Amino acid sequence: MPALKSPKPSLKSRAMTLVRTLPKNSSWDDLMYRIYVRQKIEAGLADIHAGRVHSHASIRREFGLAP
Repeated sequence: MPALKSPKPSLKSRAMTLVRTLPKNSSWDDLMYRIYVRQKIEAGLADIHAGRVHSHASIRREFGLAP
């Protein structure tokens, strides 16, 4: 029997969770930073799942760091 995937929480509920977990003395900059980091992490995970990855060696070659 295939495993059932649970539905992904909505953007609104994920944003509300993010806001609730901020310390009481957080600034707008703190909130914006956390949103930015979360967005970048999710984009990176989507790239991995779509097979858009590069090996460590290929990145080293691209930047001229290969031995």
